[in-house]
Amino acid sequence: MSKTIAVIDYGMGNLRSVSKAVEHVAASCDRVQVTDDPAFILSADRVVFPGQGAARDCMAAISDHHLNRAVLDAAHSKPFLGICMGLQVLMEFSDENGGTELLGLIPGRVHRFPADMREQGQRLKIPQMGWNRVHQVHDHPLWAGIPQESRFYFVHSYYIDPAEQALVAGTTDYGITFASVLARDNLFATQFHPEKSASAGLQLLKNFVEWDG
Repeated sequence: MSKTIAVIDYGMGNLRSVSKAVEHVAASCDRVQVTDDPAFILSADRVVFPGQGAARDCMAAISDHHLNRAVLDAAHSKPFLGICMGLQVLMEFSDENGGTELLGLIPGRVHRFPADMREQGQRLKIPQMGWNRVHQVHDHPLWAGIPQESRFYFVHSYYIDPAEQALVAGTTDYGITFASVLARDNLFATQFHPEKSASAGLQLLKNFVEWDG
């Protein structure tokens, strides 16, 4: 059966690479549509919510595109994949930009990495930019076929701190151990970029396309 997969466009994500990666793993009969149409998003079978940039700018762009309600409704009702800022803006509040109210779907906050983080005596750069391992905290359909401690591609200066640790599906070490993946019911969201993460990232996207939530 063919599926419609909406990639949400609010002007703040690497939409071409995300949509091309999803198309690569989707069945030939599936439709992958980059869109900012709330009605199309709510009618789609699956939704991908990418993002990059500063928290305040992302929230303003989501509002300008009249997508707040569509994002929240989709995240409650169908297989939903958040990527990078598409994870962070699901939280309640970010320390970025002097403090920014977020969508509030998931209890918790977003913090900046400490400035003085070190590893083996070397000061760690902020943002974290590059490959890092993800420890799978518990089994999930989107981890299928992905070995434990696989490496994914990260670009971020802020990390999530969820109030409910039971939602954490993956962790990563970068000076501190932080939650890099959340999973709840039909929602799965990653701090890393699966579309930039070679075979492991494509496998995760393939799992998402086949996931019934």
